[in-house]
Amino acid sequence: MNFLRNTLGVLVGLAVAGLIITFGIRIDPDWVTYERFSPFQNWESFLKSMEGNDRFFGFLLFLSGVSATVGGVVTAIIVKYAKVAYAILIGFMLLFIAMLDIIIFPYHPTFYKILIFLTFFPFAWIGGKITEVIFERRKRRNLLKKMKIKR
Repeated sequence: MNFLRNTLGVLVGLAVAGLIITFGIRIDPDWVTYERFSPFQNWESFLKSMEGNDRFFGFLLFLSGVSATVGGVVTAIIVKYAKVAYAILIGFMLLFIAMLDIIIFPYHPTFYKILIFLTFFPFAWIGGKITEVIFERRKRRNLLKKMKIKR
């Protein structure tokens, strides 16, 4: 049963990360050069229209960090054991997708190609650690409550 729970956690974490990037790109109306809900459906033409827009790619790096953190938190909340490891797995999967994006579509600036490596793992790890700290505090608080009741 843990396998299904862990798989669900990873899938939900990836979906949340994708939604954060989708909604984040829609913040600036100048960046909405597509007619569908998600830019991922016409990603190549979207990137081609954003070529040379360093502000967009800088914001995309920021969104990548936020999505890795929130996706890591969501995954770590759902899985039962090894919360930080599964959060880092989300970071690895997002990095793999980003690397495929960089390899397939040549429209990314150089700073984006370099900094994308430094974005996903640390932010996903932070997401896992946030959840781990919250769960540890909750466990400690419950233990203290039980100790006070027994006295």
